[in-house]
Amino acid sequence: MKYLLGYDIGSSSIKVALLSIDTGKCVASVTSPKKEMEIMAEVVGWAEQRPERWWQEVVNATRELKSEYGFDASLVAGIGITYQMHGLVLLDKNGKVLRPAIIWCDSRAVDFGNQAFAELGEEYCLQNFLNSPGNFTASKLKWVKENEPAIYEQIYKIQLPGDYIAYQLTGQMQTTVSGLSEGVFWNFREQAVAQDLLDYYGISRDLLPEVVDTFAPQGQLTAEAALELGLHAGTPISYRAGDQPNNAFSLNVLQPGEIAATAGTSGVVYGITDQPASDPHSRVNAFAHVNSTIEQPRNGVLMCMNGTGILNSWLRKVVGEMPYDQMNQLAAQAPVGSEGLLFLPFGNGAERILENRPTDAELRGLSFNIHSQAHVLRAAQEGIVFALNYGMDIMRSMGVQVQKVRAGNANMFLSPVFREAFVNTGNVTLELYNTDAAQGAARGAGIGVGVYASPAEAFGSLERILTLEPTPELQTQYQSAYARWHKVLTQQILSTTTTQTDVVQHSF
Repeated sequence: MKYLLGYDIGSSSIKVALLSIDTGKCVASVTSPKKEMEIMAEVVGWAEQRPERWWQEVVNATRELKSEYGFDASLVAGIGITYQMHGLVLLDKNGKVLRPAIIWCDSRAVDFGNQAFAELGEEYCLQNFLNSPGNFTASKLKWVKENEPAIYEQIYKIQLPGDYIAYQLTGQMQTTVSGLSEGVFWNFREQAVAQDLLDYYGISRDLLPEVVDTFAPQGQLTAEAALELGLHAGTPISYRAGDQPNNAFSLNVLQPGEIAATAGTSGVVYGITDQPASDPHSRVNAFAHVNSTIEQPRNGVLMCMNGTGILNSWLRKVVGEMPYDQMNQLAAQAPVGSEGLLFLPFGNGAERILENRPTDAELRGLSFNIHSQAHVLRAAQEGIVFALNYGMDIMRSMGVQVQKVRAGNANMFLSPVFREAFVNTGNVTLELYNTDAAQGAARGAGIGVGVYASPAEAFGSLERILTLEPTPELQTQYQSAYARWHKVLTQQILSTTTTQTDVVQHSF
């Protein structure tokens, strides 16, 4: 039996999956650490992690997998990597990390991105980058340049989180076109590095690593890394992709009109198009998909909501470390709409769907004589779904048809309340599959190394385990609750906008 390994480099944990090539099934997986990794926030709106910690947990997870399953490492045909998007890792010429990584939910670079959007021209940015430079990796690098010049001067190459793990495995500093696009380092119209944005920010193109194909041998496991991991030196690393393109790939979502969703730390709906779609306000973003080529462009239109699983995780701490399945059962005891209790789940950095406004989480309509723990838990899950639907409405306004959505049977989609709310609020069909991000990375590695001739072959064993359709009665109830939630969100947005205007006027 031969194998494929897939690594999922998340902000909560690292997961490794071992896939049998013979059966196409996952034979073992390990997550490390068992308790969620820390996100450092020394300043409100910041979010950092140490890349060295990611690597240590890769080592820990691999050793545990090897110990528990006892597979022959020489039979691993390829290694794939998926990772938290938009992070910034800085390396010096010796490959040393210069500072903690500025990760996806960090908000510090918003002003730089907004200024670039205005001064380069909104129409220019949307036509060429398909996005505002916003709070993405390029803008985070500009923040370092302006605020930490001594560190900036030492930078040899920048890396995305998955690029850093690949560097630890192979000793080679590389990235992909999909990776460049997620950092807004890519010009879609020119099919080249976004030189105009680099020039505007005063950033040298030399800081960007070599570009390799998403599905291809990208280097080999070094003897040093192999020894540390307990794997075989020379094993090829043959796939890497950001978590959301990879989540779509893991669900075999590759062609125009196909939609994927995930609800981990953040919540995402991701639709494939062959057109250069953009939102005028950059609330929803587009990136090069894993299978995009010049001849056949495939872009992923992505709406992201930061406060998803992290809200559920926070609630778990508040209710005394109750198991998630028990929380889901308790949430189901409250009625649809949570008897008027509304949760705005925005408390994990600037939200793109709200135009990067500084928005906090909010529990609205609480009555001590009516609402219980069950109502709070249900209101949180409904609030997350309502925020996702708010983003899906933006996608629909861009021409993306959100009708059938595929998701892995994991994270928030394990909750019957969440699934029911998702289907009936958005009027969509939901298909759940027996896969996850690490398995997707392993299948990608199989394509990259030539074990599978095509995605169709790689996903031959993918199983759909559940299909849910909306029902008229529940649609009416959920969409009524959504309308109340939407009204409260609109009031909050107007209040935030007014406050910001008052501050600006007062400053003059």
